[in-house]
Amino acid sequence: MKMIHIIVFFFYLLSYTSHAVSTNDFCVANFMFPKTPSGYPCKPETNVTADDFASSNLNVLRTAFVKDIPGLNGLGISAAKIDIDINGTVPMHIHPDASELIIVARGQITAGFITPTKLYEKNLKVGDVFVFPTGLLHFQVNTGSENAIVYAVYGSSNPSIQLLFDLLFKNNLPTPIIEKTTLLDPSQIMKLKAQLGGSG
Repeated sequence: MKMIHIIVFFFYLLSYTSHAVSTNDFCVANFMFPKTPSGYPCKPETNVTADDFASSNLNVLRTAFVKDIPGLNGLGISAAKIDIDINGTVPMHIHPDASELIIVARGQITAGFITPTKLYEKNLKVGDVFVFPTGLLHFQVNTGSENAIVYAVYGSSNPSIQLLFDLLFKNNLPTPIIEKTTLLDPSQIMKLKAQLGGSG
């Protein structure tokens, strides 16, 4: 029985210590230097101010990424405000380096993500929450009768985004390759490349 108490105490101590370190430790982004794989180098603490941890208004800013709030550097979180017009959509895309949690603040949307074998889709109204796992193709569509507002929270301080149509049609990927790998008609591919500025 004593061994169980020791193990429980050890895990409690470990979680308390790691929590205490994480709440007292920060690395405000120093944009004078290039970004590294682990984020931006730290600004000297003597130059850090409360403004490094704040944003005046997400309604104006639209995003709260590390470039907008330097104090997010290394914390693994960020946020965005997404306005979706009536019948509008957030097109199919992925975040290869971040999971995403959305909260509907206004209107009604349909949100979903796709795995190789299944579509996970849900109609959401004000106050509803939905999660997109890291790296999965996902979308949001306004299915209500008013403009929708959605707030998104990401598991990265600087999430990347890859739009499906950009990946296929906005570069020089050859039309025959797209045709063979997507089964689209060449005329459709050329039309989409023309609209999105792709070549090949």
